[in-house]
Amino acid sequence: MQGLDLEYMLGLVPVILGYVPLTLGMAAAAMVLALVLAALLAVERVFRVAWLDWAVVLFISFFRGTPLLVQLFLFYYGLPQVLSVLTSIDGVTAAIMGLTLHFSAYMAETIRAAILGVDRSQWEAAQSIGMTQSQMMRRIILPQAARVAAPTLVNYFIDMIKGTSLAFTLGVTEMMGAAQKEAAGSFLYFEAFLVVALIYWAMVELLSQGQAWLETQLNKAYAR
Repeated sequence: MQGLDLEYMLGLVPVILGYVPLTLGMAAAAMVLALVLAALLAVERVFRVAWLDWAVVLFISFFRGTPLLVQLFLFYYGLPQVLSVLTSIDGVTAAIMGLTLHFSAYMAETIRAAILGVDRSQWEAAQSIGMTQSQMMRRIILPQAARVAAPTLVNYFIDMIKGTSLAFTLGVTEMMGAAQKEAAGSFLYFEAFLVVALIYWAMVELLSQGQAWLETQLNKAYAR
């Protein structure tokens, strides 16, 4: 049995780390867009606008019920055949679109549950002083719901970072794509994929520590 080529692995670390900014950039862009979209979807699901609710339910059902990889292929390979304006879309943009829509469907349900979890007296108090629904959601309900939803949303961000590894199937050279190319040239597949796995693991552990700190900070006001 051949041992690990540690020298090769150590040399590969800086190569893979060079693609960390692209990986985090895709995840961060998708997270921001998904948060905005998820908040809108969640608010609609709470107030149930009759002419829009069926479309939102269908959207959430589709993106929760189909694999992320299939969705990425639809955006990158399928949609350009239907919409000629998308023929110039690149792999990074398609990956961000796929991550945004996929995770917004899950995040919408999390935010909706957090909104409904806000004590009903808060809703009634806001209405009693004449707040509109928009003011009530923006000033009273969403800030409280954010505290409840934040830990789960951080988990989704972690999943997004791991989900970016599928972008290499669209021709994007991110961390996984770089590892694949290096492994193909050296034939040291185990070492290459072990390096990228360890880097992903380290990133997730750092984010998990940040998540624990965030939960502590958010709960301080309620611990008294």
